[in-house]
Amino acid sequence: MIDVNQLRRGTTYVDDGDLYKVLSYSHNKTARGAGTVRVSIRNLRTGSTIEKTYNTGSRVQDVRLEAVHVEYLYDDGEFLTFMDNETFEQPQLSRGLFGDDALYLKEGVSVKLLRYENELIDYELPMTMDLLVVEAENAVAGDRANNPTKKVTTETGLEVTVPMFVNEGDTIRVKTEDGTYQTRI
Repeated sequence: MIDVNQLRRGTTYVDDGDLYKVLSYSHNKTARGAGTVRVSIRNLRTGSTIEKTYNTGSRVQDVRLEAVHVEYLYDDGEFLTFMDNETFEQPQLSRGLFGDDALYLKEGVSVKLLRYENELIDYELPMTMDLLVVEAENAVAGDRANNPTKKVTTETGLEVTVPMFVNEGDTIRVKTEDGTYQTRI
């Protein structure tokens, strides 16, 4: 059991028999009243996202997840298929579990799948991904004082805002946490 004040982004816990992952966390304290902890959480079994408020001092059951290192193979439209690097099993996870994060996956990428009681329920992407730009507007000479940017489309379909010097055919590094451009490779 952990105190709700210890909940942070990425913490997994059980509450009312459901398994949740913390997406965001805030602690509020009023002048004379008790503090409250407000968390935005995702139910790992259903995929729904809700917000919950706990009183300071409440406790929840934290869980430890077992990590399985896998390699992404392909997307069949409904399921994403991976291969376990040790046992060569090929687990499939619903595309809905990944949501927009599926746009960071390309063939051969290493991903951590998280298991709880022999059930694959969550994933961890690498911190950054290197993606090929397949569609980009041409840079136009002009105003450079305002740090101009443009949108490009990568090989996986992800749209990223990049500086004007990035062209079609370039490889860029994208931060998977928020989809921001890091550098041109």
